[in-house]
Amino acid sequence: MKNIRIFLDKTVFVEKLTKALKFCSSRFFSSNTFQGIMLKKEKNQIIIYSTNFSFFYLAKIENNQEGEFKIFFDPRKVLEFVSLFNPGNFFIEVTEKSIVFEQEKNKGEFPIYQTDDFPESPNLKNLEKQKIETDFFRKNLPLLLFSASQDNTRPVLTGINFVSKNDVNHIVATDGFRLSLVLIEKEVDFPQVIIPSFFLSEILKTIKEEKEVYFVFNQQEKMLTVFINKEEISTRVIDGEYPPYEKVIPIEKKTAIIVEKNDFLRAVKLISVFARDFSNIIVLKTEKTGLRISPKITDKETNHSIIDSEVKGEEQKIAFNYKFLLDFLNNVSSKRVVIELLRPDAPAVFKEEKNNRFLHIIMPVRIQD
Repeated sequence: MKNIRIFLDKTVFVEKLTKALKFCSSRFFSSNTFQGIMLKKEKNQIIIYSTNFSFFYLAKIENNQEGEFKIFFDPRKVLEFVSLFNPGNFFIEVTEKSIVFEQEKNKGEFPIYQTDDFPESPNLKNLEKQKIETDFFRKNLPLLLFSASQDNTRPVLTGINFVSKNDVNHIVATDGFRLSLVLIEKEVDFPQVIIPSFFLSEILKTIKEEKEVYFVFNQQEKMLTVFINKEEISTRVIDGEYPPYEKVIPIEKKTAIIVEKNDFLRAVKLISVFARDFSNIIVLKTEKTGLRISPKITDKETNHSIIDSEVKGEEQKIAFNYKFLLDFLNNVSSKRVVIELLRPDAPAVFKEEKNNRFLHIIMPVRIQD
């Protein structure tokens, strides 16, 4: 094979390579190819492609230089090496057995691998693209992603469940201890699927100034692809039955508490200093002077924070893992939040004031008085 030499912008290449690395397989295979990425030069573009068999990433970089090649290499050391280059262009030279990266007086050579057994990118031919505004991702995903499970022993809980009911899309995330539900009027025909939260998180990170993107769902292969500018990110949807989330949502309440979000957030952080010594548990108690927040067990009445609140209904005392409260408060944008309680051992509902399309549920912790 004739050596091919081209140049690329360092910032663009490092950005795409960094993202491609996220989609490489971390499992051990006899072939190094499965832990690498594809770098392909054809016509007027460079293609960077990687997969771990569940997720697929493809990026295109415009490049009108002469020469074509298709190689695979391990991106880890390459990324470490090229990241230290100065901003601007650098050279890539592809030989029969290696790829060389060069800028000024810095030069590094890395091996390339055979490509015969690497899986192809998803087949998207003859599939109709649907348009979706990026505000959908920016407004809704932060309210959902933190509630999805990180434990792969129950794969369905690591995903976001999309359900269509009449003219409303229900989007749900839960890890078994908390649940987020977003309701959206049905403007886009979403498939009823469970989408991995990792995939949606990467979509949220990738959209920048785009006002809209496109997506395709391959029903036969159970594959979803989102097109963002010159990037394509695909995932296999999760196969399984999602828990009946409707049964967890309380249908009544005995107490409603309205508080300023920033005051509540600050109080939870203050008491977390003490709660870390007591299994991360904090207690919320309605009082005439406001909402008292304290650690689970303490002999010192000084360890508390009281914030102004509007309380309607019965006095209540309930305990939570403070980390769940922080996750909720750090991801909502409303100035005031509403807490709805039935009893100390029942799921508690957290809402943004004046936002009826979103609710969050946290399971309380049982404590003894």
